[in-house]
Amino acid sequence: MDKSFDIIVFGATGFTGRLVAEYLHQTYGVNGPVRWAMAGRSASKLAEVRDALGIDPTLPLLVADANDAGALAELVARTHVVLTTVGPYQTYGEPLIRACAAAGTDYVDLCGEPGWMAKMIPLLQDTARASGARIVFSCGFDSIPFDLGVLHAQHEAQARFGAPLSRVHGRVKVMKGTFSGGTVASMLATVEAMKADPSLRRTLIDPFALTPGFKGPRQPSDHLAAFDELAQSWTAPFVMATINTKNVHRSHFLLGHPWGADFVYSERMLTGDGAKGEKRAKKMQRQTNLQNLLLAFAPTRALLKRFALPKPGEGPNREQREKGRYELLFFGETADGRRITTRVTGDRDPGYGSTSKMIAEAAICLARDVDRTRTPGGVWTPAASMGNTLIERLQERAGLRFDTVDGG
Repeated sequence: MDKSFDIIVFGATGFTGRLVAEYLHQTYGVNGPVRWAMAGRSASKLAEVRDALGIDPTLPLLVADANDAGALAELVARTHVVLTTVGPYQTYGEPLIRACAAAGTDYVDLCGEPGWMAKMIPLLQDTARASGARIVFSCGFDSIPFDLGVLHAQHEAQARFGAPLSRVHGRVKVMKGTFSGGTVASMLATVEAMKADPSLRRTLIDPFALTPGFKGPRQPSDHLAAFDELAQSWTAPFVMATINTKNVHRSHFLLGHPWGADFVYSERMLTGDGAKGEKRAKKMQRQTNLQNLLLAFAPTRALLKRFALPKPGEGPNREQREKGRYELLFFGETADGRRITTRVTGDRDPGYGSTSKMIAEAAICLARDVDRTRTPGGVWTPAASMGNTLIERLQERAGLRFDTVDGG
């Protein structure tokens, strides 16, 4: 079957999927340089979203259920890339990703579920390599700014020092906005999965869970309040470090360990220096511990599902999305003590406004900018599969900036 589309947005009736469709329409149009379509399980809901967004009615609407293997096989055969926002992926994602791997169709998602990713990597790698499918997890706020942020810091260090950074501390300085409902739903699904399979806990705490056959050096513990000597600031745990750290190490693994087999990465939130910074860090640590304790109780999870999660199609309004922003700092040091500080900023709230732009541009990058000679079939990360090419695209179109604060 001919590939009619560059991108199919699967889950276009969900809140984030709708934002992706809106971005593609506003940026590339319907009959422009990017051929795309909306897909979901309900033709009528797809039409409602298309019309509400003012999209030309000639935009193709494709119907397929996430659990219908036959319909999914037909769907993925029609496109170069499937962009899916339908999560939690450990609940709904396997039939679609299997279909893409079998068909040689590229795939991008917003997955922040390391247990599921650790399961999918060995399951799909050989199939994707044989078919030519590039499977790229985590193309939203988790983990593009962090994954590409470390890559950018390493490139800057090579340019200035002629040597890689043996350690990098990723630090969240500003994060104005909300986590997506999909992120919260994925966290709840992961807790449920851990209750059913206690061995999953080992995967979640292992920074090298996504690097089969490789175990690097002991990594910093990021669960307590601590003073960061590189950043000269107190720091607190960051909830998304669990997935971002694994993706950074997987990128390093896929690239052939150019930063050294002893590379160390840490990810936390900056809270400031002095007594105030320490107090804030310890307060945030206590809050994190309490949240983790509450999530261990089934009644708490049931309440969150009922009252805290956005309903389908719900999320922050346009003003809230546009007022959001984030700033991440990467403090790096070479083996001989030379230091550099780089920065990544985003111009929308991380969980929705920025994420919808990042995944859309990642899909286009994979479809248009990165050939299979450079990135063959397999299970990838954004940094390892698209690298600086994606950084350039995100800076040109998606409101991200990568720069150097202090060149050492």
